[in-house]
Amino acid sequence: MNDGSRFDILLLFIARGVRGFGDGFAIIILPAYLTTIGFSPGQIGVVASASLLGTALLTLTIGFIAPRHDLRNLLLAGAGLMACTGVAFPNFDAFALIAIVAFAGTVNPSTGDLGVLVPLEHAMLAHGVPDQERTRTFARYSLIGALSMAAGSLAAAAPDFIVLAGIDRVGAFKLMFYAYAALGLVSVLLYRRLPHARMDEARPSAPLGPSRKVVYKLAALFSLDAFAGGFVVQSLLALWLFQRFDLSLSAASLFFFWASTLSAFSYPVAAWLAKRIGLINTMVFTHIPSSIFLILAAFSPNLYLALGLLLLRSALSQMDVPTRTSYVMAVVTPAERTAAASVTAVPRSLASSISPAMAGVLLATPFSGLPLILCGVLKIAYDVALLYTFRHVKPPEEKTR
Repeated sequence: MNDGSRFDILLLFIARGVRGFGDGFAIIILPAYLTTIGFSPGQIGVVASASLLGTALLTLTIGFIAPRHDLRNLLLAGAGLMACTGVAFPNFDAFALIAIVAFAGTVNPSTGDLGVLVPLEHAMLAHGVPDQERTRTFARYSLIGALSMAAGSLAAAAPDFIVLAGIDRVGAFKLMFYAYAALGLVSVLLYRRLPHARMDEARPSAPLGPSRKVVYKLAALFSLDAFAGGFVVQSLLALWLFQRFDLSLSAASLFFFWASTLSAFSYPVAAWLAKRIGLINTMVFTHIPSSIFLILAAFSPNLYLALGLLLLRSALSQMDVPTRTSYVMAVVTPAERTAAASVTAVPRSLASSISPAMAGVLLATPFSGLPLILCGVLKIAYDVALLYTFRHVKPPEEKTR
């Protein structure tokens, strides 16, 4: 890898950190802002749904058009959309207009990294590194994203301090959205330093060609994993801890901080492990123990045992994030990478939006740990299916073993 490629990757890492910081506070202040200006919980739910649906459709669209366009220009357009989103939210207060901005914009209410820029950055990263360094590069990318979003979450408390300066609360929220827009402009400046790049100068007739069947199988399996994960999204897991063990809000904040930290630093460990046992094996053999810990937590008789099991789960459950991305980029041709990234990411987003509502109902049953058990069992089924289906589909760096 030459110095130019290293510099390009560094720019992408910095841009990922900038975007992650903005996403970290935007997804928290958006519902708070809408509540402050008088939106009902039902209206906020519609805005969130519009955002998830719009994000999924934009991501899918960009994946299919990217092989025919310059990736640098598409990244610039996506960063420009981020800036426009930050400007638009504080300047509209009508429900219909807010919903339209949420649908067309870049603020994603989920904690996952899904958006118009994700498949583009994945393709650029995979294009710029050799096969032997790909997984490690994606692990660093994921680590930067997780830590920057955690830092952005802390920045979501800024409106409380801005109010102390004499600005009303609505004005404080608007300043935060303008800060989000400014981060979009910073991303534009970073992407401008990248070289022009196409995944295929021949302009393929279809975004997905020879790898279509592999991508569709992966997308179906990843959707099962995401559907399972929706049963224990962070807010519902916190609600379970509140109900089951009467955990305080401050204690929950501390627990989720450490859980997020363990998950973040598991990414480089996953890259180290994948180099020794392979990408699929790393995904499966770290995921299954994490699911077992989750199931055991559902039966925990006391708070400390439950928290310990959940922390063990956090240390293992996200190791498949960089390895999954690296595997998808490895088993498709370079021209298919942006389409493959979006086709495998979008169904995950849609599937994960279904199960939280079901989990909310299950939490009200006499045994409130049912969502944890369902999540664990479904994830184990996913892992077994993934291992069986793709155990012989090797990325280039593993074929020589």
